[in-house]
Amino acid sequence: MEPVIIVLREVDDADLPVFFRHTTDPESNRIAAFTSKDPSDRAAFDAHWARIRASEDVVIRTVLADGEVVGHTAVYGPPEFREVTYVIDRSYWGRGVATAALTALLEVVPVRPLYARTAADNQGSLRVLEKCGFTVTGYDRGFANARGEEIDELVLTLAG
Repeated sequence: MEPVIIVLREVDDADLPVFFRHTTDPESNRIAAFTSKDPSDRAAFDAHWARIRASEDVVIRTVLADGEVVGHTAVYGPPEFREVTYVIDRSYWGRGVATAALTALLEVVPVRPLYARTAADNQGSLRVLEKCGFTVTGYDRGFANARGEEIDELVLTLAG
């Protein structure tokens, strides 16, 4: 498999239909677990994106792989508990795209510590976070909308 060139850029309105498609992928939702209550609700999706794009507290970037929009990554939350997130199109899983995108975002946002959360059984996301320097520092349980039940969650920290 050839290397993929990853670039981050500001979110553009034309990215949103791609992000919505990612949001409605059942397998991606099952793996991510902590999703919106109704991923197919386009009005709620649009309202959410309008809020986060307007917020000065959110640093969000579109992820391009070889020039194609394949996801997004962000840092959000209060100054004392800034958290990272990312969503990558399932067809790009296992190709280093999430790791490269998060690595690039960490260069844009040098604030430390940063935190992350993942479903305890999401081994792919755990690997991405660990490759980027995050370590497991805690455990939690939370209701996972995509699974309809409480599940175990890992809390990770990227120290300064």
